[in-house]
Amino acid sequence: MKLVKLIANLGYGSRKQVQWMFREGRITDADGEVLYADDQVDRDAIRVDGEPLDPPAGLAIALHKPAGYTCSTKDTGRLIYDLLPPRFRDRDPVLSTVGRLDRETSGLLLLTDDGGLLHRIISPKARLPKVYEVELAQDLRGDETGLFASGTLMLESEKTPLLPAELEVLGARRARLVLHEGRYHQVRRMFAAVGNHVQGLHRSRVGGLGLEGLDEGQWRILTEADLDTLFTP
Repeated sequence: MKLVKLIANLGYGSRKQVQWMFREGRITDADGEVLYADDQVDRDAIRVDGEPLDPPAGLAIALHKPAGYTCSTKDTGRLIYDLLPPRFRDRDPVLSTVGRLDRETSGLLLLTDDGGLLHRIISPKARLPKVYEVELAQDLRGDETGLFASGTLMLESEKTPLLPAELEVLGARRARLVLHEGRYHQVRRMFAAVGNHVQGLHRSRVGGLGLEGLDEGQWRILTEADLDTLFTP
């Protein structure tokens, strides 16, 4: 692949913009020597403004999403992509969220430009556990653990019952919920079905992967070891 197309696909700019970056001397090798668009060089040796290139297609990242951010590229207000390098939203293939967290939910959010990995994670067959910490408006009734685990709970407008879910009571209005599927606003709708309201929601784990080392708003690139951990909860 030609250098201009390679760098443009990583979101650093349009092909025309990348050509100008070459002319301005912003693209060099690891020793600081200016590169030209027609040079033949290993991608690992390329530097843009002195920094190594982002990973190629197959990128996966973990983001500690704060509440108040939307999982979108187009909505108004604060977007999760505002927390990432601007070029990430312009990558080709696109860097997409693996499922979504609603605006007021915080916690672990995965993004990838690998369609195969995305579908592997969200596939109903995978049933990767997702762990949520929940703050409620009212005291728990006491029967929620059994009801959520029964596999019989139906949500409004749904035609099939939910898969069994594990509820751990942490306090009168605090709980930890483990889901094995991902329906629309599922946690909020489950508690609404038992007459309660979710006031605070945080996802702490997906599969075997958690937020270790990530403060709110921070992100990191996932390694092969991380992906192995993700699928071995």
